[in-house]
Amino acid sequence: MFSLTPVLVAVVCILIAWIFKNADGNMERRKGETRARTKAQPWVDEDLKDSSDLHPVEEDADDWQDSEESVEHIPFSHTRYPEKEMVKRSQEFYELLNKRRSVRFISNEQVPMEVIDNVIKAAGTAPSGAHTEPWTFVVVKDLDVKHKIREIIEEEEEINYLKRMGRQWVTDLKKLRTNWIKEYLDTAPVLILIFKQVHGFAANGKRKVHYYNEISVSISCGILLAALQVCVLPTLPRRQTQYSMAKQ
Repeated sequence: MFSLTPVLVAVVCILIAWIFKNADGNMERRKGETRARTKAQPWVDEDLKDSSDLHPVEEDADDWQDSEESVEHIPFSHTRYPEKEMVKRSQEFYELLNKRRSVRFISNEQVPMEVIDNVIKAAGTAPSGAHTEPWTFVVVKDLDVKHKIREIIEEEEEINYLKRMGRQWVTDLKKLRTNWIKEYLDTAPVLILIFKQVHGFAANGKRKVHYYNEISVSISCGILLAALQVCVLPTLPRRQTQYSMAKQ
């Protein structure tokens, strides 16, 4: 029968303690590295966060059975082009979109509202989680409102550049010669504000979660930019967070 001497028992205990100490140290080091990465990239979590993961308790699946059954079926209409025509159309569309630039010097020449209405309707054709269409488009033309928006954005952008974005992001922007001054927000004839809807409401007043609202709105914004480029209108997308929205 194998037996341990007191000295051997002490050695084994020390070894076990050393193993657990190293394991705890490695775990703390990994946590520290994660915190460091988060601190160095403060925008990452906010960009990826989607409140649809919260699944509000107010939502009851049983309440939505009737509405699901009443959804109107829209037949799929499809035009099939010959291969050469597909290649031609795809090449032309690429060449058109490839001319898009993020323009910061914008004319104050007015744009027909019918054009703005049409490009927003085009953006509204974007796919969305469970077809919830979690977006709201607001068109701003009033000079005073545009200037107020500029003041809010510039105030928040200054904080972004000095604190939130991090040194690396600010360094990468230097070659573009950008800063927090946004004169074009006063000059542009139209500002289109896009808001994501975290949830909607049923006819009975209950909340319904809007799945993947952040991603769905992002896709819609992409289609909006493409539609504006088709009209050869300059665009400059700006992303504002809840920091600025809280002040409105």
